[in-house]
Amino acid sequence: MKVDIDTSDKLYADAWLGFKGTDWKNEINVRDFIQHNYTPYEGDESFLAEATPATTELWEKVMEGIRIENATHAPVDFDTNIATTITAHDAGYINQPLEKIVGLQTDAPLKRALHPFGGINMIKSSFHAYGREMDSEFEYLLPICVKPITRAYLMFTHRICCAAVNLAC
Repeated sequence: MKVDIDTSDKLYADAWLGFKGTDWKNEINVRDFIQHNYTPYEGDESFLAEATPATTELWEKVMEGIRIENATHAPVDFDTNIATTITAHDAGYINQPLEKIVGLQTDAPLKRALHPFGGINMIKSSFHAYGREMDSEFEYLLPICVKPITRAYLMFTHRICCAAVNLAC
């Protein structure tokens, strides 16, 4: 992919000062940029600041849940009716007033998202292992909305077999 930006323009003249390499200046080439400009850090952690009181309080709250999971060998919570996507859940918080970064991956701390694409039987057996039931509406909609892997595989192999013997499928 070519980039049509004149990097010799004054607007960009100082932006690349100190950076080495050439390919990345003329095209999108992240590898070239990294190869010429990466410097490994070989120091220690002394440059890090101590955790803030807010971070310490948030971490302790998370650790409470982790201790529960370690003791029970089970997730604190998991979703039974919302298939995960990047926008599936509202923002979740550990303790919202203390947080600087907005939102967790699900709507509650340590709540596991539902990844249904491994198949309905895998989901059901996971739910059963932890004494939970799949939401009946989700169970009804999943096969309609998601093509099971076996059906996708069978359709693919059917097409390959037809092509191998010159049939129109």
